[in-house]
Amino acid sequence: MHGSPHRVGDVMTRAVVAVGRETLFKDIVERMEQFKVSALPVLEGDGRVIGVVSEADLLPKEEFRDSDPDRVTQLRRLPDLAKAGAVRAEELMSAPAVTVHSDAALAEAARIMALRHVKRLPVVNAEGALEGVVSRGDLLKVFLRPDNDLADEIRRDVVDVLFPAPIEPVHVVVTEGVVTLTGRVGDAARIPLAARLVRGVEGVIGVNCRLTAPDAA
Repeated sequence: MHGSPHRVGDVMTRAVVAVGRETLFKDIVERMEQFKVSALPVLEGDGRVIGVVSEADLLPKEEFRDSDPDRVTQLRRLPDLAKAGAVRAEELMSAPAVTVHSDAALAEAARIMALRHVKRLPVVNAEGALEGVVSRGDLLKVFLRPDNDLADEIRRDVVDVLFPAPIEPVHVVVTEGVVTLTGRVGDAARIPLAARLVRGVEGVIGVNCRLTAPDAA
């Protein structure tokens, strides 16, 4: 992975398994098992994402298979009971689909997943057509960036910009994703900004800012 992967398109999986409206229950289960995924986008004929069918959408069929729920449960679990009797993807799917665009920031995708309680997001273009899928695991790929890549980006985009003429050279050391900054700079007010910008570099796990300045002593 070269450079900072700031966008969903940098980490998403492009080879995606999907189903159509008419895909049957058993076929959905078989695809999930075959490709080891917990959810599948449901597509219109033109490739537009219209919903997502997940394991949670399929489980009511087993939960209510041999049960006779009382009236209170029927009212409270009406959507699940409908899915328990469903056969095709269009009856099982959750719609509209929760999606994200490939140019969205990784932090935005992470927030959507957290707020909507989903593990995977279909990635769509401006027309809603499927381009890929991004999972929680994909978002974590940024933490696999080599330490030297992180150090190079921090020197180029943070240190050289904020401190073009330091009193003493600014050293950037990255160990297992943890960044240590040392050196003596001329402007103490820029030190907190440097720490914040370094923390915002994709793949950085922690920051030890040991920069000093004459008026910060």
